[in-house]
Amino acid sequence: MMWGYGFGWGWLLMALSTVLWIALLVLLVWALVRWLSSKTSTPTPTMMQMPPSGPSALEILQQRYARGEIDTATFEQMRERLHASDPRRSQV
Repeated sequence: MMWGYGFGWGWLLMALSTVLWIALLVLLVWALVRWLSSKTSTPTPTMMQMPPSGPSALEILQQRYARGEIDTATFEQMRERLHASDPRRSQV
């Protein structure tokens, strides 16, 4: 009776296609949420121009000199290199 209607590859292919459609829907919802959140949280121009936090190279050099890690000649040489490589000073 009912020959040919047993368990074959059909149920596996249906299950796989169902999982594929669910994964596609999840991916679309994730992409939509990510796209909407990027549109609403754009950085302001003042936030993009903020200098990096932390001490500058000159401040670090002064701290090393104050701790005695480097001598006066090394400090002066490194300070001159920093002043020469500073792009703000070359524009002025």
